Amino acid sequence: MYSEWRSLQLIIQSDRGHMSVLHSYPSNVGKDVANAVVRPLGQGLNSSSATSNESILKTDKEVKWTMEVLCYGLTLPLDGETVKLCVDVYTDWIMALVARRDSIPQPIVKEPNLYVQTILKHLQNLFVPRPDYAHNQISLCMRVLVAVQKLARESVNMSRETWEVLLLFLLQINDTLLAAPTVPGGLAENLADKLIGVLFEVWFLACTRCFPTPPYWKTAREMLANWRHHPAVVEQWSKVICALTSRLLRFTYGPSFPPFKVPDEDAILIPAEMDNDCVAQTWFRVLHMLSNPVDLSNPAIISTTPKFQEQLLSVSGMAQEMMQHPCLKQLPQIFFRAMRGVSCLVDAFLGISRPRSDSAPPTPVNRLNMPQASSTMNTTPPHSRRMRSVTVTKATVKTSSGSTAHPPKVTHQTSTTSPLSSPNQTSSEPRPLPAPTRPKVNSVLNLFGQWLFDAGLVHCRLHNGMNRDGSMTGLDVRRKPSQISTENMVANPLFDANEFPDNYEAGRAEACGTLCRIFCSKKTGEEILPVYLSRFYMVLIQGLQINDYICRPVLASIILNSPALFCSDLKGIDVLVPYFISALETILPDRELSKFKAYVNPTELRRASIHILLSMLPLPHHFGTVKAEVLLEGKFSSEDSSLHDKPVTFLSLKLRLVNVLIGALQTETDPNNTQMILGAMLNIVQDSALLEAIGSQTELSVGDSTHISFKSHSRNSSGISMTSTGSSEATTPDSERPAQALLRDYGCPALHTDTASGLLIRSIHLVTQRLNSQWRQDMSISLAALELLSGLAKVKVSVDSTDRKRAVSSVCSYIVHQCSRPAPFHSRDLHSMIVAAFQCLCVWLTEHPDMLNEKDCLIEVLEIVELGISGSKSKTSDQEVRHKGDKEPNPASMRVKDAAEATLTCIMQLLGAFPSPSGPASPCSLLNEETLIKYSRLTSTSKNHFRYFVLDNSIILAMLEQPLGNDQNPCPSVTVLIRGMSGRHAWTMQLYHQPRGSRASQKAFVPEPHPPPKDDVGIKYNVKHRPFPEEVDKIPFVKADLSIPDLHEIVTDQLEVQHEKLKKLMAKQILYENTLEKISEERLSKTLFPDPVTECIPPPPAQEFQTARLLLSHFGFLSLEALKEPGNSCRPPNLIALDSTLAGFFDDIGYLDLLPTRPFETVFIFYMKPGQKTSQEILKNVESSSNVQSHFLEFLLSLGWPVDVGKHPGWTGHVSTSWLINACNGSEGKEQEEMVAPDDTGGGIFNGEKKALYYADALTEIAFVVPSFMESSTDSSESGLTSQEAETQMDLLPSLLKQTPLTLELFPNHSENLSNSQRLSPTQKSKRLPLGRTVPPLGPETKVIVVWVERFDDIENFPLNDLLPEINTGVETTTNSSTSLRTTTSDKDVPVIFIHPLKTGLFRIKVQGVTGKFSMVIPLVDGMVVSRRALGFLVRQTIINICRRKRLESDSYNPPHVKRKQKIVDIVHKYRNKLLEPEFYTSLFQEVGPKSLNP
Repeated sequence: MYSEWRSLQLIIQSDRGHMSVLHSYPSNVGKDVANAVVRPLGQGLNSSSATSNESILKTDKEVKWTMEVLCYGLTLPLDGETVKLCVDVYTDWIMALVARRDSIPQPIVKEPNLYVQTILKHLQNLFVPRPDYAHNQISLCMRVLVAVQKLARESVNMSRETWEVLLLFLLQINDTLLAAPTVPGGLAENLADKLIGVLFEVWFLACTRCFPTPPYWKTAREMLANWRHHPAVVEQWSKVICALTSRLLRFTYGPSFPPFKVPDEDAILIPAEMDNDCVAQTWFRVLHMLSNPVDLSNPAIISTTPKFQEQLLSVSGMAQEMMQHPCLKQLPQIFFRAMRGVSCLVDAFLGISRPRSDSAPPTPVNRLNMPQASSTMNTTPPHSRRMRSVTVTKATVKTSSGSTAHPPKVTHQTSTTSPLSSPNQTSSEPRPLPAPTRPKVNSVLNLFGQWLFDAGLVHCRLHNGMNRDGSMTGLDVRRKPSQISTENMVANPLFDANEFPDNYEAGRAEACGTLCRIFCSKKTGEEILPVYLSRFYMVLIQGLQINDYICRPVLASIILNSPALFCSDLKGIDVLVPYFISALETILPDRELSKFKAYVNPTELRRASIHILLSMLPLPHHFGTVKAEVLLEGKFSSEDSSLHDKPVTFLSLKLRLVNVLIGALQTETDPNNTQMILGAMLNIVQDSALLEAIGSQTELSVGDSTHISFKSHSRNSSGISMTSTGSSEATTPDSERPAQALLRDYGCPALHTDTASGLLIRSIHLVTQRLNSQWRQDMSISLAALELLSGLAKVKVSVDSTDRKRAVSSVCSYIVHQCSRPAPFHSRDLHSMIVAAFQCLCVWLTEHPDMLNEKDCLIEVLEIVELGISGSKSKTSDQEVRHKGDKEPNPASMRVKDAAEATLTCIMQLLGAFPSPSGPASPCSLLNEETLIKYSRLTSTSKNHFRYFVLDNSIILAMLEQPLGNDQNPCPSVTVLIRGMSGRHAWTMQLYHQPRGSRASQKAFVPEPHPPPKDDVGIKYNVKHRPFPEEVDKIPFVKADLSIPDLHEIVTDQLEVQHEKLKKLMAKQILYENTLEKISEERLSKTLFPDPVTECIPPPPAQEFQTARLLLSHFGFLSLEALKEPGNSCRPPNLIALDSTLAGFFDDIGYLDLLPTRPFETVFIFYMKPGQKTSQEILKNVESSSNVQSHFLEFLLSLGWPVDVGKHPGWTGHVSTSWLINACNGSEGKEQEEMVAPDDTGGGIFNGEKKALYYADALTEIAFVVPSFMESSTDSSESGLTSQEAETQMDLLPSLLKQTPLTLELFPNHSENLSNSQRLSPTQKSKRLPLGRTVPPLGPETKVIVVWVERFDDIENFPLNDLLPEINTGVETTTNSSTSLRTTTSDKDVPVIFIHPLKTGLFRIKVQGVTGKFSMVIPLVDGMVVSRRALGFLVRQTIINICRRKRLESDSYNPPHVKRKQKIVDIVHKYRNKLLEPEFYTSLFQEVGPKSLNP
């Protein structure tokens, strides 16, 4: 920079301005003169009277002569007061440039610049070290430095010549004291901090008022290079360059750039009046004033300065001895401080700087170790973090830089900052993103790259030759030890040799970590020069060496600062995968990390390692058989054509990654780290399963997999371990790395984790074992483990039933343990864990319903349900059984009881019955009263034809006694709508007296006819029948018999006439009857048998039945006991009739039908193109497929299947269009369908207006809505589309959208099986409820946002607040919702999942907004990388888990079955028909319908 400018060093050395005339005389002469002359001058200064305070020197000549004496006086020994008086006089006189004083001679007042220049040269004599009275000299030097400081600050009349002399004076005195080797306790050591501090402060003042010319900058740079063995020099340089950088960034990058905060005492070193151009010029020159800081790692360079050589010659020593000078033993610490300073500058430019708590330069501070006062400073979500600065409370007690930066090796104190601390956040806080307006990586490396690359390879020599003794291979990883014996090291509070056994490794580690942060800050699409990438990869390969010698500070620093390395689209980064795997094999399976505790917080090191592992997990499956070339392969190998020098495939690395993952899980103790690992396990299992499902995985033989597992990937030149289990140091007791050890300890050596099923079984075994041992006390890990088990249940891989039963049994055991904990431990959190376990149990049962076919599994599950509902099991031992009626219900809590009831409902209602005939969109029947009436034989369409009863206060029966129109069988039929806690179900029941199987072959019943009469059988006699037997005539009469006279005895003439008349009538009658009898006999003889008139035939079957009465009677509900209210309870009877004629009854029934039977979630998906900041731009992206990436459309279809909002019976994303049936007929839709114009879409068709994406399983339903931009319209007819338009637009989607996605493992063809019932579609963007429709309070709800972001840096600019109006579901504004449920949605409450596509075809995940004690949700965690195959499944599973966690956390949430039960109780209370038993029985025999119809 100054190559063509001359240095002023020779001028300084040849300048004799500090010599006096008295130096020519014998020393005693000069001493006597000085003593005599200085005393009166000093007394005049110290006198209090104004007259004596006036200077005795009046003329130029007097002043100049006196100054010759004073110049000599400053060289005298310090045993008297002469030197002090000389200092008093000169420090008084130089103030002539600041303000006039009487004590200053007039000639100096008149020409202050000229005299001050001479005085400054004379004062150099004071700084020449004296052997005795060092304390006096220190105080005098400090006085001069303070005076010079004041002169530079306050003088306004200094000429350029004076400024230049002042700068040369400071350079000269610094060089005099600091260039020579340090003497312990000497003048230089005591004054170094003040000397260099004053030099920099005065230099900046000179830059502001009189910018130094290039020769001065060159001289300062050359001389400063000779002082670098003083810690204060590097410390002060770090302070001032950071202060300058803070000013520089302020005007270079504008106010939106994160401010670089520095301590106030450092900031004031930069004059406020320094303009921006001056700051920029000064910054660059001061940055290079220290020369190359990497020189500090080489004692040979530092010890070749002239003063070192001069001392070497004076003692006639050897150069090797000079390199072992005690003062050089501080170089490792100085080197570290220099690299820490450079690191701070880099962080400042990247916008991720964190100030440190002492006065040293700001450093990236480990947030875990910071004071509590600042622990909440960074909770602002990234999208709203614009001009945020983070300040740290200054420590009340300053400590030396060494003790602050490096904690003791024995224990790791949380209040100290580790030397390798990085800007990592605590687990509950995401790692801060670099500033969006940061410079490019190339720009930063152009400034600092050379230093950092060189520092990253300090003492790592690349050999062109080969050393076959095995001590050095390929790249020499054995650090060259400093040839300084620690025994001779001078004690220094700044540095303890025991803290850094590897000497310069701390500075090297800082450089490596800084490089990693630089490359991790690469912007999307940014190009980095290949030379920088290659050098960076070389540094990493050296730092990750574990084959021969592990350099733990460097290894830890690289790991801590590289979590996003594999997520940044660095070209060629994948060649480092084997090296990172080897490093992770060293760190993650090591439970204690005792050898790293001296450098870092082990928890943070493990967390960073897990982040790297998360980003590498998809690589083996993604790249498959692509070979991973290794840098420098074969060039330095000690073997020819070695097997280990052949490239390995990515797929062969899978087993090592899986072993590291499992080993990490077995040794991890931190809850947040554990949850990250659990999320990674589901990722790898699901990815393996999907890969095998599409049949693209190359199957490996058992022998090959064994070879890959235990033998492969070891390279002498690469540092990859000899086994897949990680490397070790042969001399350490913990040398056994855990892959085989864990397999052995785990007891499952036969499990093959190279297949999806083997990996699934291994995961189930490991998680279930830990869930019931170490993890069951920790809520966060328990919830994550249960979520993992739920996710594993959904992986479509065939596993043995015993492994599935193991998962179910472990969850049951977990519930038993948590329920049996003592009462003091029962809290809301504990009950949340139990509820989550029941939910996990439901997932396993619904995904694998055949498990309950096994008796032992069924019994175990039902016992757990009983435990949850009643608080205890009926069967506590083999003999003792307590029946339900004998037990006192005592559940752990109502939430636990509700969860157990939901599980019971799941077992009884859903297993084997999902999806229902109406499709997965509705587990309920799509029929209601209106539909049933429409298809019945009734002429009236009134709902009053239904009889309503309530069973057990929890089930409403709506009974229609008319057989349906399509039923031809004349038998008692009843159609029942059953509304219970689990939903609405329609059943038609018929009464038969024979089993179904017998009826199939049975003929219709025909009665047997009578046999024909046989009249010709036997003899026919004509016998005249007598009224009385013949014996009557033989009985003699008695008097009584004769008391009644005969007729002829009493007949008179008159009676005779009547008698004759009577005889004639009788004769006629006899004749008539005989004639009739004859006619009858003739007719009978002519009539065939049987006579159809008189024949007895059976009556026709009955067509009318009182089927409601029959049904209730047959099920035992009509007994007197069922109708009576229990005397000791407030519960109503088991059977209650409802009065459907009361006003509002059918409204409440409709209200009940609107209550969902499953939790429903809403997901809003946005697409963000590079540089977009407004909501309108984002919403317009999805209008056309040309605006979005093709993978985005595939991702949409992997989340769910398209549904027509107008026909969909489930949740659609808005209450106005959800759960409606019978609202529209089909003819209107067909007419509208013909008016559709062709169009394509980028996903905006799924905006919830006409189409939406939908996913449902037995336990939840999700609507995926892609909001699109719509012009504000005043009328629905202009902006609305028909429900069929969406259908046609689906046909016109691009071909990619139609192809079968890789991840769509959903129910096939269920969208085609939906009911044909249609609904009116919404016609305006602001959807309104249909008239007269009341929507029940459905909150609280959780809405999740998924953002596809093309450029990762745009996450900071995502306008979440502006998009909140687009995520309206109508739940927030339901008319019936209570105030407690009406909450305003804020940006902090909305979880956001960002998906960023990488160039490799993988996807980077960022999760934000998930806060609270239920914060980390798996499987997707911040920083994870996932494959295209698994993306849809993992996003959907994460959304389900986020919403479940939010419901667990909410105090106001009630499960769906509880809400329905409460509504049923409310209906019973309002519409109960309170009839006496006789009246009730009478009503059963009476018809309902037309008579009671209210038109």
